[in-house]
Amino acid sequence: MERRAALLLSLCTAALFVPRAASTAPRGPTQIVGFAWKNCGAADDPAVLKALEVSPDPVSIPGDLTASAAGTTSVELDTPLALNLTLEKEVAGIWVKIPCVDEIGSCEYPDACDLLDQLTPPGQDCPEPLHTYGIPCHCPFKAGDYSLPQSDFYLPDIDLPFWLTNGNYMVKGILGRDGKELGCLQVSLRLHSG
Repeated sequence: MERRAALLLSLCTAALFVPRAASTAPRGPTQIVGFAWKNCGAADDPAVLKALEVSPDPVSIPGDLTASAAGTTSVELDTPLALNLTLEKEVAGIWVKIPCVDEIGSCEYPDACDLLDQLTPPGQDCPEPLHTYGIPCHCPFKAGDYSLPQSDFYLPDIDLPFWLTNGNYMVKGILGRDGKELGCLQVSLRLHSG
């Protein structure tokens, strides 16, 4: 479950997947090309991403990644914080929804806060560079502005699900609580494995 929690965060920021070993097939290096994002919620959604920059393009896995981000929330984001992900692949010019398989794909997660706790257990410091910049890695996220200056990361070698083949993908994530949308983010990219 911890690997799926790591996957979820990677999916929202770099659209990567960490599947169970039984659902993988050997592949060469992977590249993410043409990474783009946009807010997809209502103008009055309380949680909004203001900026997200990722380089280089393409992003190689394994490899180095530089990223910066800024966001704001006008309300406290606390448990339970539902996360509904929709993953689509372009097939012959038509976007096809990929179903939820082993909690990967177009899935509903009842509480994203639980997923964050699996990545960094409560009581542990947040990983760098979040710790340095005072960005929380656990719920609650207090109302306010959050900013991650340009920071370097290393993306380790990962196995992608055998069904996650080369092509164009869109990932849409909607955060909500008590049936109310709090924020929506859409990421698009092209995946290429050698």
